[in-house]
Amino acid sequence: MDILLLILGFACIITGLLGSFLPVLPGPSVSWVGLALLYFTNAVPANYWILGIALLITIVISVLDYVIPAKGTKRFGGSSYGIWGTNIGLIVGILAPVPFGFIIGPFVGALIGELIYDFKDHNRALKAAAGSFAGFLASSFMKFVVCVMYLGLFVWIVWNYKSELF
Repeated sequence: MDILLLILGFACIITGLLGSFLPVLPGPSVSWVGLALLYFTNAVPANYWILGIALLITIVISVLDYVIPAKGTKRFGGSSYGIWGTNIGLIVGILAPVPFGFIIGPFVGALIGELIYDFKDHNRALKAAAGSFAGFLASSFMKFVVCVMYLGLFVWIVWNYKSELF
């Protein structure tokens, strides 16, 4: 049972890492579940401080994930069309067989979204797309760093309790 929880927890951590870039997966939340699963094993004693602090970080990051791209878009004069375009462009960029599609897609999506909003002002659309893209990159990087920290914590705990787990 412990090995199953360990494998499932590790799978959640890796899924969370992928979810830090994919808008359909809540990366830090899934990684936190992976960390929590580790404490459900009989070998690792529950540490509510680590789980509580990690949960607080996860909640703050999840809230900021919605705020940062919106602020980046608004700061550069964009609209909600740019935010939606960024998210749609990311999904298309990941699925399309284009090199660096996950980077090109959000920018092109934001640009198209802003052009749909106001097709006459190309400079404003380009500036807003850049803001939306910068916000997306900042948010994704922040989530990725948190997920990598959870991975490191997971590996550290497993290493400390390896004799009990295996």
